[in-house]
Amino acid sequence: MARLDCRMATPPAPFSNAAALTDYAERTARLVPGLRDLLAMTALLIAERAPAQAAVLVVGAGGGAELKTLAERQPGWRFTGVDPSAPMLDLVRATLGPFMDRIDLHHGTTDTAPTGPFDAATCLLTLHFLAPDERRATLREMHRRLKPGAALVVAHLSLPGGEERALWLSRYAAFATASGVDAGNARQAASTIGATLPVLSPEEDEALLAEAGFRDVRLFYAGLAFRGWVARA
Repeated sequence: MARLDCRMATPPAPFSNAAALTDYAERTARLVPGLRDLLAMTALLIAERAPAQAAVLVVGAGGGAELKTLAERQPGWRFTGVDPSAPMLDLVRATLGPFMDRIDLHHGTTDTAPTGPFDAATCLLTLHFLAPDERRATLREMHRRLKPGAALVVAHLSLPGGEERALWLSRYAAFATASGVDAGNARQAASTIGATLPVLSPEEDEALLAEAGFRDVRLFYAGLAFRGWVARA
């Protein structure tokens, strides 16, 4: 979660370096408004449709935060976690020790992941690393692995274009600074996001979900620069 894309064969360098990931969970919480509540809402939205013994696909599972929340709240669910970063999957094992008997980890990408079919899927803080064509393909791979009507929950950076984008990036930096991140580092992170990440607008995000075959796309979360949607396969 909050790291790399879910199809990239070679993870970005920061997510391939185990030593650099020691404070990963703490850093992520400082960047994403209401992260704990976002994870809790994800569990609730999946539970609306998933059975008590659901099989859940978690794309971009490295780190383990969403897996931990889902496993704690639903003792009957089993999970398949997908991530191309081996060090990030090691974090899952370290974080999810008591729950690992219900979790299968796939070191790879969505298009090589088990085919399911799954009762639900999540992809949190991940899709903003993917260019539109890659993102569309990843969403289609998730859709192909879901049972009809199954829930998908996604959340990631999603910003309007034009001058307004710079405003929202400055708010991203302000939130990080208020959460304890060095102000210079926060501004640099916002600048890097604006210059290098293929972040889409909310309208573009919703359109890609529909193109991938998802229906009833509904916004459920908005945290400054981040947005989250729930949809059905």
